[in-house]
Amino acid sequence: MTKDGEKRLFSISELAQELDISTRTIRYYEEVGLIHPHRSGKGTRYYTRRDRARLKLILRGKRFGFSLQEIKEMITLFDEDRSGRKQLERTIQYGEEKIRELNARIDELIQLRDEIMEYKTRFEQKLAALDSPSTPPASQPSSPDSESTTQTEQEECDERIEAARHQREQISG
Repeated sequence: MTKDGEKRLFSISELAQELDISTRTIRYYEEVGLIHPHRSGKGTRYYTRRDRARLKLILRGKRFGFSLQEIKEMITLFDEDRSGRKQLERTIQYGEEKIRELNARIDELIQLRDEIMEYKTRFEQKLAALDSPSTPPASQPSSPDSESTTQTEQEECDERIEAARHQREQISG
């Protein structure tokens, strides 16, 4: 409550600016039932501190990688059980699942990084061999098999690098 005994209400613009999200995002969360703003006689949306707190929870859940359905379930559990016990239990369960997923992705990325590093080392050795004085003269053709192998290894490396970029985008995304 404010000094004059009124509940503090926020406009959609105030919340969007404070939380660094678009007004469209806030309206979408309303459409899917995550928040429930009050409306003036003219239809203007006004949000309570409770709506603001819910928006913060939604944004934190999204940052942690939870789906909107999971976030909605966790938030609405508090309304069903004001002690917060059910909400905490479910949130812990979802958190454990998310940690397992992240650990699996981290393991995959470490393996991918190690493979790329191995290829990089091999390519550096091949490059050094090309630069060494024992390299056959340029007029002497190299064997087709070695050229094909190098090209295949390069293509495999390119594919792994692209896969790593894709994984990184998913993690940061």
